[in-house]
Amino acid sequence: MRYPEGGGLTAAARARREQLRFEAAGLFAQGVAAPEVARRFRVSRMSANRWYRAWQAGGTTALASKGPGGEKCRLDEARLKRLEAELERGPAAHGYTEDQRWTLARVADLTATLFHIRYTPRGVSYLLHRLGWTPQMPVHRAAERDEEGKRAVDHRAVAGDKRTTLDLGAWLCWEDEAGQNLRPPKATTWAPRGRTPVMRVTGKGYGRVALAGLVCAKPGQRTRLMYRMLIRRGRPGEVKGFDPRRFAALLDAAHAQLGGAIVLVWDNDRRHLSAAMRALIDARPWLTVFQLPAYAPELNPAEGVWSALKRALANLAPRDIDELAEVVATKLKRMQYRSGLLDGFIAQTGFILKPL
Repeated sequence: MRYPEGGGLTAAARARREQLRFEAAGLFAQGVAAPEVARRFRVSRMSANRWYRAWQAGGTTALASKGPGGEKCRLDEARLKRLEAELERGPAAHGYTEDQRWTLARVADLTATLFHIRYTPRGVSYLLHRLGWTPQMPVHRAAERDEEGKRAVDHRAVAGDKRTTLDLGAWLCWEDEAGQNLRPPKATTWAPRGRTPVMRVTGKGYGRVALAGLVCAKPGQRTRLMYRMLIRRGRPGEVKGFDPRRFAALLDAAHAQLGGAIVLVWDNDRRHLSAAMRALIDARPWLTVFQLPAYAPELNPAEGVWSALKRALANLAPRDIDELAEVVATKLKRMQYRSGLLDGFIAQTGFILKPL
């Protein structure tokens, strides 16, 4: 039950393997030794020797596929399609209103209700894998977001950014901010059963690292990550975060390093929309700015940078804010050298950076 059609390979894969064995039989007939067949077809010598013995005993027909192995699924194709359609409707449609989880027990109950066939939890797991379903961690999405309106806005905004970027020969840069205090996130670790591991963290003083970053991309160029850091120690009169002047300084540094026009994409934070920020943007003719749709952080690759940073800081126990800032700078610098990772953050948003 574990695989499609009851066996370890699909029908197309079985046909390819069968054709490979038939070609090996032709080489055996020409006197080619099994080790040489293994080398040519990039299979193990054990497989080639097994093919050779089967060919000697029964000829080419002995190498024909015997069809799918394993137990036949108790649900036919029509029932599998109906089950998947019901699963797609979600748990709430079947009375599980307290949460939005499909568990093995719930799916087993669903198959029993729909088809009067009872599966064990392990059998349900095999059945879901057959349908192409896997256990996954859901992402949160704001309930206030207008999905239909968002699709229209996304299409116009993202396509518009791309078209403008190409017209100007500019860099497309996504900006976002993040922060981290002296209590970094927790992560799973190994420990003796029944003994919860304890992580000692400082309870003295105050400290926070504020970050503003840019993920910059351009067709034919290496993707770049640029950032600025502010260390907050909780002192009187201390700057609490990034203001328009500091945002402008980050953009000026990016313009100097990239050496070209910039199309900036960021969210609707009040600091981004302030009159002071608009004046600074208007004073920079090389800068074009677009706002992301509301409640759509998944469209910003910089969010992926902060997510990766948080995972890298998991279970860290810094002594003070300076040590935390040093570790954050090290982690971000490593990401700056990994353009493939940055490209992955962009791809995760669904944005394809190719000339139209």
